[in-house]
Amino acid sequence: MIGVVTFSGANSSDSLRLPAAVLWDMDGTLLDSERLWDIAVGELCDRNGFTMSPELREATLGNSMHDALTKVFDAAGLAPADRDHAGAERWLLDRVAELFAEDLPWRPGAQEALALIADAGVPMALVTNTVRELTDFALETLGRDVFAATVCGDEVSTAKPHPEPYLRAAALLGVDPRDCRAVEDSPTGTIAATGAGCATLVVPSTVPIPPGPLREFRESLVGLTLGELGPAGVRG
Repeated sequence: MIGVVTFSGANSSDSLRLPAAVLWDMDGTLLDSERLWDIAVGELCDRNGFTMSPELREATLGNSMHDALTKVFDAAGLAPADRDHAGAERWLLDRVAELFAEDLPWRPGAQEALALIADAGVPMALVTNTVRELTDFALETLGRDVFAATVCGDEVSTAKPHPEPYLRAAALLGVDPRDCRAVEDSPTGTIAATGAGCATLVVPSTVPIPPGPLREFRESLVGLTLGELGPAGVRG
């Protein structure tokens, strides 16, 4: 159900309808980490004998580990027998962990947006295609107590763009996904969130995302207000 927050004081007659929960993507939405993934994936391409193209970079944005590696191997022209998914995944995880340790900055306005929603008492979940190993590392920056639930790419049978991660997050919180607001930066994540029935605030990080049902757009999270989280697109 949609929550109603009533403000006291001069505006005591004003009430604000809020979603049952806010479901956050991580890379590129809360943390400026997509560029770190770009570095690591670019280096992986170099290790496979070719330079990452802008098209490949865009195609892998927000992907699960398996999907991203498959696209890299496809671009490298590797035969199925020559594809070392496990070895490439281990190398990529270790490299991204190194980059996270060097610098893991927030996206503009993200830290303030989390605090705003937490102060309003709206539960939040983190919904990411990143595996648990790296997500736990990132939670040291984000704050573990901020989220009532976290869903990682290696904890679902089908990662984004399938809606399963968002459906699982809503189930863990005990809410209907149609009563939630998702926040995403990538085409992959936006398809997943809206496919689950979540009204989605889209804040593109690096590539444009076309308009569509259940999508509202913002240039950044700077100055985000509670009023922008509902009720547009959310069930009343």
